Amino acid sequence: MTRYGYFLASEDHGPRALAEQARMAEQAGFEALWISDHYHPWLDTQGHSPFVWTTIGALAQASSLPVQTAVTCPTVRIHPAVLAQAAATSGVLHEGRFRLGVGSGEALNEHILGTAWPRAAVRLEMLEEAVGIIRRLLTGERVSHRGRYYTVENARLYTVPDEPVPIDVSAYGPASADVAARIGDGFVTMGPEGGLLRRYRDHGGGARRTSCGTKVCYDTDRDRAVRTVHHRWPTMLLPGELAAQLPEPAHFAQATQLITEDHVRSGPFALGADPDEHVRALTACAEAGFDYVYVNQIGEDMRGFFDLYRTKVLPQLPR
Repeated sequence: MTRYGYFLASEDHGPRALAEQARMAEQAGFEALWISDHYHPWLDTQGHSPFVWTTIGALAQASSLPVQTAVTCPTVRIHPAVLAQAAATSGVLHEGRFRLGVGSGEALNEHILGTAWPRAAVRLEMLEEAVGIIRRLLTGERVSHRGRYYTVENARLYTVPDEPVPIDVSAYGPASADVAARIGDGFVTMGPEGGLLRRYRDHGGGARRTSCGTKVCYDTDRDRAVRTVHHRWPTMLLPGELAAQLPEPAHFAQATQLITEDHVRSGPFALGADPDEHVRALTACAEAGFDYVYVNQIGEDMRGFFDLYRTKVLPQLPR
């Protein structure tokens, strides 16, 4: 059975707006929430990047929906022992409805402390060690650890949920999919990546929970939707490893000068107000085999988006 959630974009909205969107998503019939964890937005035009853990606390009051970070990097900007405490507290606040989504991160958010940005293979090693530390701390046990990348000395979390917070691992390529299958309670990615999902399942992921995210732009004028995406989220169309390597929003602005409105029109996301187009975009993720599909609205007309999904999109989606 496929379930459908709403993806809260911390790069695009402030914390109060995100909490209000969570409330609207629940009223519209969405079943879960994702929230991004960034220090910087991708572009200055997006204009936001609130501290995700404060927002997650607010979401516990705004909505009763399950919440997951999509995703947190537990390796460079914040030590895994500190993130373990944040995840445990979030698990308590959300009464067991919180999942920690983790990934190997982007220089955009992680370079801020002035440390070197490791190559991808090293980042995956760091991720695996960090997840091991977080898992031990989430049990409430006293932890001391001296590993290749991290040291923890006499640490214990006193406020933990009744059951340890599940940890899902994101992947956008074969190597990270293999790591996700080995260490994760579930799998997270963007877009209907059926081949990557099959690799995850075949390399040890089995029947564990899988989640896919997608972005759309609801607008009563399709051409205006194209312009909105081109202005606010052209980064979605950047190829390869650029998203992980570029360190500042200004660099993304330079790179996305290569993206045109025609690229947006032919992109893999729904644009405009045709409910069938939105249904097709989410159905592609469901038919690829994902258990959860999360959708994010690009643009200002949040009420129009949620009304469309409540009345004409969510009722048509495959379950």
